[in-house]
Amino acid sequence: MNRVQKTSGSRRGQLALFARNFLKHPRMLGSVIPSSRFTIEGLLKHVDWNRARVVVEYGPGVGTFTHHVLKRMRPDATLIVIEMNDDFVTYLRENIPDPRLHVVHGSAADVDAELRKLGHDRMDYAISGIPFSTMPPEVRAEILKKTNAVLNPGGAFLVYQFAPSIGGHLEKFFGKVDRSFEPLNILPAHLFVAHPRAA
Repeated sequence: MNRVQKTSGSRRGQLALFARNFLKHPRMLGSVIPSSRFTIEGLLKHVDWNRARVVVEYGPGVGTFTHHVLKRMRPDATLIVIEMNDDFVTYLRENIPDPRLHVVHGSAADVDAELRKLGHDRMDYAISGIPFSTMPPEVRAEILKKTNAVLNPGGAFLVYQFAPSIGGHLEKFFGKVDRSFEPLNILPAHLFVAHPRAA
């Protein structure tokens, strides 16, 4: 259905870059290695790829989820990844030459503004593994509030975390929140599917 992008960055290189940045910024990454294929599939199975025209990923790192999203996305869809880490931004821009991908150097707290810059008012899905438990409460609240505000009805916010505490915060800002657990990940991951709350 969609073209599969090849990258010049080797798997070993991806892991090394990820590990180096974990050692420098452990509170930003949360894990020393990228997510497992079980975690990826556990979240992405909730996406209706036929209707997903605009997808946003927060904190893509070395593109572990990004590659899988691009493989599944429609040819006319858009993937916007928002990353704060300089090294990861450079890596993604140099190694994933897909015209559907837009790499934004910035914060997920500005998702509404970043969407507008690229000509979109709303998104169909958002995906995030950024460690909500280690960020300032006001930043976490801003990200969750804005994410709910710009999600299309029928879309979802797909979240994976290593602690379950984000569940209660999601329930404050979203409608229904589904939870599951993926033990086949290092560390085991808590998965959440948060459906937008009507305005």
